Amino acid sequence: MEFTEFMTPECVVANLRATSKKQALQELARKAAEVAGADERQILEVVMERERLGTTGVGNGIAIPHGKLPGLKRLSGVFARLEKPIDFESIDEQPVDLIFLLLAPEGAGADHLKALARVSRLLRDRRVCEKLRGSDRAEALFALLSEHAASHAA
Repeated sequence: MEFTEFMTPECVVANLRATSKKQALQELARKAAEVAGADERQILEVVMERERLGTTGVGNGIAIPHGKLPGLKRLSGVFARLEKPIDFESIDEQPVDLIFLLLAPEGAGADHLKALARVSRLLRDRRVCEKLRGSDRAEALFALLSEHAASHAA
């Protein structure tokens, strides 16, 4: 599965302003609704429900909130680089400044897991994260994500 199958340049927020985990998720839900043609409230409910099961703050300043959404036609991703790090109740207790929201159709099964693994593998690369943190333009962030995702495909 190619990264560009579930993300476009419009899915990147370069300087997200948020002061809390909930506010960040609300903003990402708004953006996801816009690009995926889904209901913003439903997206927020799905990701908040997933957060109640356990944080998606995976450490090293990264969070990968995700969920399955009824009625969604295809996988959809939204990436945000936060203007200032926020508390995300991460497993390492460090604030988060890079968030990748991944939404999948209810019956996505393996595709959802493959996409989640692809995003996780990409964001575990410290060099990629340094470059993402060093850019404040959506186009550059998308280029970094798609370029490095292709090289991490294996």
